Amino acid sequence: MRPSLTLLLAAMPLAAVTACGQPAQIYVEGAYVRLPAVAGRPGVAYFTVHGGKDAATLISVTSPRVIKSELHESMSDGGMASMAPIGEVPVPAKATLKFAPGGKHVMLFDINKSVQAGGKMTLVFTFSNNERIEVEAPVIAAGDAPPK
Repeated sequence: MRPSLTLLLAAMPLAAVTACGQPAQIYVEGAYVRLPAVAGRPGVAYFTVHGGKDAATLISVTSPRVIKSELHESMSDGGMASMAPIGEVPVPAKATLKFAPGGKHVMLFDINKSVQAGGKMTLVFTFSNNERIEVEAPVIAAGDAPPK
């Protein structure tokens, strides 16, 4: 066997072990956009964020198809439901954060009229560690069941 091939074969198990030990990256799954029931009102985005090896902070979720977006949280106090904007959301290392109805979500203001149920919309997630993740989220009508 040639020396270079011998070295390559000897290094392969080390490369396989190193690849398994790569740090986990933040990722987003299950994203979808629910259109408003009344035209002109905001829509909403839901999704799940999975933390990476290190803690980070979700700074924003934007889309080129909306004028403005805000991270929000729904809450209940004394039987009264309300929601309020939240500045940013910590994402602990290896944590799973669900943005779902009745909890954290993203309000989408002035959605472009070309966005229709059955289509897709790009969501851009920006984190404090300089990661940006683009997701193509299915779009559903106000009364539709969430996608599976």
